[in-house]
Amino acid sequence: MTNQQSTPPDVIVVGAGIIGLSTAFLLQRAGLQVLVLDRKGPAAEASRGNAGAFAFSEVIPLATPATVGKAPKWLLDPLGPLSIPPRYAVRLAPWMYRFWRASRPSQVDQGIRAQSALMTHSKQALLPFLKLTATGSMLRRDGNLQLYESAAEFEASRPYWEARKQLGIPFEHIHGSYALSEIQPGLNKRLKSGTLTPEWYSISDPHEYALTIADIFRNRGGQIEITDAQSLSTTAKNATVHCADGQTYSATRVVVCAGAWSHILARTIGDRIPLETERGYNTTLPSPGMELQTQLTFGGHGFVVSTIGTGIRVGGAVEFGGLEAPPNYARSDTLLAKAKRFLPDLQTDGGTRWMGFRPSLPDTLPVIGQSPKSDRIIYAFGHGHLGLTQSAGTAELVAELVNGSSPSIDLEPYRADRF
Repeated sequence: MTNQQSTPPDVIVVGAGIIGLSTAFLLQRAGLQVLVLDRKGPAAEASRGNAGAFAFSEVIPLATPATVGKAPKWLLDPLGPLSIPPRYAVRLAPWMYRFWRASRPSQVDQGIRAQSALMTHSKQALLPFLKLTATGSMLRRDGNLQLYESAAEFEASRPYWEARKQLGIPFEHIHGSYALSEIQPGLNKRLKSGTLTPEWYSISDPHEYALTIADIFRNRGGQIEITDAQSLSTTAKNATVHCADGQTYSATRVVVCAGAWSHILARTIGDRIPLETERGYNTTLPSPGMELQTQLTFGGHGFVVSTIGTGIRVGGAVEFGGLEAPPNYARSDTLLAKAKRFLPDLQTDGGTRWMGFRPSLPDTLPVIGQSPKSDRIIYAFGHGHLGLTQSAGTAELVAELVNGSSPSIDLEPYRADRF
């Protein structure tokens, strides 16, 4: 069944997370009729409950020799920073092989350069985007404090801070419990060192931010339809989205921003992209009993503590378990217990637990650009932990591609067929 649209769209955006909504908004600003399709509605998945960070200093890929070296120890703890349920391990093996290959020093160096280019572009795009959407009041400039329990843990991080220094990313190493408490009162004295990155921004509430963009898009005449996109097809002149309810929607271009479901759509036109799902967990505490002066990152334990609204959100960890398995909220509880250990004043009662799907590629870089199979399809997905961070920059790049402009950065490192 073909959908009878009153005004046929110029562009269809599949996915109403922060990447899709930001993209739809900028395409609309460029004068195009835009239709957004999403299976649940605006910000219903990963954009609903993330940590709210614009983590512009996070240019180091997840796949590094250090991560590969720690992985066996982490995997021994089913509630540790990295978990792979046995039932999912065989399915994950090809992805893990690519992850291991991406951890080679030469690949890490290439990844840092590519991530840095996208981060620089995204940072430059953010403030103009916030002005266009009148959301600047939601921005916080509190920075991030990466914390270390031992001298050895801090020393292991030094090469990656040196890489950031070469890229001009500002930071400051801090040593001793007293100096740390000057930045964030109430830290456990077992924390020995930290690194402050002042240009790590955050948004007051990522869900509210995404919904605000959705409202502006609608108020300007944009359409958001709740429907489950199942497959894509193309002709020389257009692209069509086929949905589970039998509806079809066609436009000159289709932009796939469907997060953890994106590779399923890409496969229907012959693009096989090794995207996996990192299931992340958190708990939001409405009455935490303390105030954060900055976001806190506990890299050795794989979690962050951030301010959301008037509360505090404790979340992180990585569980590779696919899209179907039910949440294991024991992971949320474990993160909360660890946070209490490092922040003794934190009141952990009355929290709301959440699990979301991060779309993750082995080299930590997203897919941005035209499909190798059809210039009618544009991809913008796979941002992993950095979807909010890179949302405005990715939206600008997609708008440039749709409008036939030269992209602001070289998109070769983000091409869909790089694996």
